[in-house]
Amino acid sequence: MSVVEGDMAPDFTMPATGGRTVSLSGMKGKPFILYFYPKADTPGCTKEACAFQEASPGLEEIGLDVIGVSPDKIKPIERFATKYGLTFPLASDEDHAVAERFGSWVEKSMYGRKYMGIDRSTFLIDAGGRILKIWRKVSVAAHADAVLTAARNLKLI
Repeated sequence: MSVVEGDMAPDFTMPATGGRTVSLSGMKGKPFILYFYPKADTPGCTKEACAFQEASPGLEEIGLDVIGVSPDKIKPIERFATKYGLTFPLASDEDHAVAERFGSWVEKSMYGRKYMGIDRSTFLIDAGGRILKIWRKVSVAAHADAVLTAARNLKLI
């Protein structure tokens, strides 16, 4: 399954850092960014998470929350968040059910070996749960800034 811009976001509920639970219903009435990353505390995922953390003041200014999602267990995600001072929730999608609903669990290939994994992707979701913008196969460099710019241009507030 996959989603396209204009679709309603698929429902989700996941455990997150800080003993939190994140869900679509819990975000009702508030626009947010949901981004999927392959593995906590790896170089690209660290750069992406830290960039979203650095962009937090600008995102908060326009009323946007951020939720990061990986298929890791919650304990490694907690260590990752603590190590880098990440204050936004990082959620565990251990069975990759949420990633599948968003079309972010895909077949990948490395060194001729095929396997299933996360397609680094980001979704900008409005206060009513509609997907406004999708970035797939994200390149980490300047991505958080691109998301902030797109959100500002969509005039979420």
